[in-house]
Amino acid sequence: MVEYRLAQPARRDIAKILSKSRADHGDEAERRYRALLLVAFKRIAADPKGISTIGREQVVPGLRSFHIRHSRNESPEAPVARAVHLIVYRIDEVGRVVILRVLHERMDPIRHMRGLR
Repeated sequence: MVEYRLAQPARRDIAKILSKSRADHGDEAERRYRALLLVAFKRIAADPKGISTIGREQVVPGLRSFHIRHSRNESPEAPVARAVHLIVYRIDEVGRVVILRVLHERMDPIRHMRGLR
């Protein structure tokens, strides 16, 4: 399996997502969403150019994304009713997956990925 690492902006995104999940839906929901994110990260690391991923070359060369809904049935926790986040990543020079951002599906990746060129 290929390794992955979380860039600082992705760490901040995840902290906000989990905090909001806990505030809006409780501890159980936060735990389930955290587990879903981890499963999605591992899936991307195992197959960074897999069938459920999308090239985002129009935003930044080498950029890809993966919607976490594609991992809903892989989580060891109860399924998340509405998985709404997109993982934005690239593969670095040594072949490791770098998770750059975790964005809500309604967010514009072009706007939020500016400056990565």
